[in-house]
Amino acid sequence: MFKYIINICFLFVSVVVFSQEQPTKEIIDSETDSIVYKTNYGLRLGIDISKPILRQFNSSYNGLELVGDFRLSKVFYAALEIGFEEETTQEDYTNSTAKGNYIRMGFNFNAYKNWMDMNNEIFVGFRYGFSLFDQTVNSYTPNVNSTYFPANTITTSIKAEGLNAHWSEFVIGLKAETFKNVFVTFSGSYKILIGVKDPENFKSLYAPGFNRIFESGTGFGFNYTLTYLIPFKKK
Repeated sequence: MFKYIINICFLFVSVVVFSQEQPTKEIIDSETDSIVYKTNYGLRLGIDISKPILRQFNSSYNGLELVGDFRLSKVFYAALEIGFEEETTQEDYTNSTAKGNYIRMGFNFNAYKNWMDMNNEIFVGFRYGFSLFDQTVNSYTPNVNSTYFPANTITTSIKAEGLNAHWSEFVIGLKAETFKNVFVTFSGSYKILIGVKDPENFKSLYAPGFNRIFESGTGFGFNYTLTYLIPFKKK
């Protein structure tokens, strides 16, 4: 897993260098006889490719996430992610599966000052996340401390539907335009759980979009996305 992350980092550095070397374009303002550099404003759509890659290394996981952002100003972007996840969690005494959909919405602030006619980003952002999911207890073993009468594993599944979770999320990331209007993004996030609806007589161990739920109510995530910009105008 560490080797995979290191390879992604090297790939990202390579595409940043490549994008920095792209030629710039000049637009001449005839009235002022000066050079004006304009940039694209529009809708950027794509997919998080880290999830299908993770699926290849972890058979207990399945997921898909679509991402998008819309440029509001020179430095601010409205951002949205929607997705589906299914995760099977193995504990000492339980085996359970969480499956459902989620949405994260918020904004990004670009703190990177681009060279002329470039659209790379070093950004920080905020998201509010909400998830609707079901959780199934596939099997469990009663925690009975007895040498003579050991507990048997119960394999009758118990399903709880209509569960939900919501959280806040702080994001930091890098975005590079590798080809015209094509972007590669690597980002990490710190998540703080606001609330979760647990099934009766059991605890939610995983919430789609949030990841594993620990006692601290915090967690981490990362994304590696490919997106395409649909330009509406230049300014």
